[in-house]
This record gives sequence, C-alpha cells and structure tokens, in this order.
Amino acid sequence: MKIKIAPSILASDFSKLGETVGLLERSGADYIHCDVMDGNFVPPITFGAQTVKAIRPHTSLPLDCHLMVLHPETHIEDFALSGADIITVHAEACNIPALFKQIASYGIKKSAVINPETPVEALFPAVEEGADMLLLMSVHPGWGGQKFIGETLKKIELLREFCIKSGRAELDIEVDGGITEENVRDVIAAGANVIVAGSTVFRAKDMAETIGRLRG
Repeated sequence: MKIKIAPSILASDFSKLGETVGLLERSGADYIHCDVMDGNFVPPITFGAQTVKAIRPHTSLPLDCHLMVLHPETHIEDFALSGADIITVHAEACNIPALFKQIASYGIKKSAVINPETPVEALFPAVEEGADMLLLMSVHPGWGGQKFIGETLKKIELLREFCIKSGRAELDIEVDGGITEENVRDVIAAGANVIVAGSTVFRAKDMAETIGRLRG
C-alpha cells in the first residue's frame, strides 16, 4: 500500500498558514491534516471551517479535516462547503451511519476515529458502512508533542485484520499522535498507511527530507 504523509498544521505557525500549506505540498506531503477542536469534546479551541476556507486556495492537496467536536452533524456542511476533502468524526461523539450518510451527500470522503481509551471494535461498523479512511489516535487528543502510546500498534493490527476479513484490505488506516522517524516503521509494519505528523515535520530543518524519511 502507498504510504501517505499528512502533516498536521496544528504544529505550524498560524500566522503563515497559506504559505505553510504551499510549502508542505512542495515538500511532498500527501494530505494537509486539519485538527479542529471546539473546547468541549477536547479542552483546547483551534480553528474552524473559516480557516479551512482560507487555506483552500493555497494548495491542491486534499484537506483532511479531523473534527474533535461535540455534535459534529452541525458542522459537516460548513466544512464541506469550505473545501474539506475528507471529514473524520469521532465514534465517541456521533452515530457513524448517520454522519457518513451526511458527509457522503456532499461528495466528499468519510472517515471515523477513536480515542486511545476506546476499543478498536468501535471502528468495525465504520468499515461496514463504507468508510474511506479510519483513524486511530495514538495520543490523547487536544495537544501536540505527546508521546506515542505503544498499545496503539496492536489496535492497528486488529483493525487491518478486520479490514482484510471484510474484503476491504486496501482501506486507508491513519494514525495520529507522537509519530517520529524512530517509531514510524513500527506503525507502518502494524498496518497503517496514512501517517499524521506535526512536531516531527515542523521542527525539521528540511521538511522534504523528513517527509521522505517518514514515508520510507
């Protein structure tokens, strides 16, 4: 499977977002990961659909919007109309079949995610509901720079095994949180193929080289 790198702009300089997403595209990124936090589902507040709309003209890369929000159904339309290409919703915060139907009605890709404490089985129905991607959080959502939770590797393996048994062996599995050049090989070996990296990319002296090494 192709390994895709999705740098998270949460770790970037917010005063230069347009310039940043253009640089990420030139550096070989596959997606732009947008961490949306509402101050309720997770304590911090980051940005919303207006920011997605603002960066949309500055890159042709898919905008991968991870909604860490309560009542995501009230935000789907805004993000869809602002230029999101993928919308990821939390299994802990919504009814997956209903949200997938809503997201698909805008012609964009649908994805589901679980927090570290949620059993991986919570994502199995999303596979059967036609998910375009699945996301496993490998840190507790809300803040960048956390250490990778090692137990996530087993969850990746179980999710990939379920995808294979369900006839969806090529389904994208994304992992977000604490991924570095030192542990990315383990994440990929476990079955993930979409790698979210924030601090690792934005602290790099050369983004293109770091993205290349993360991809392997």
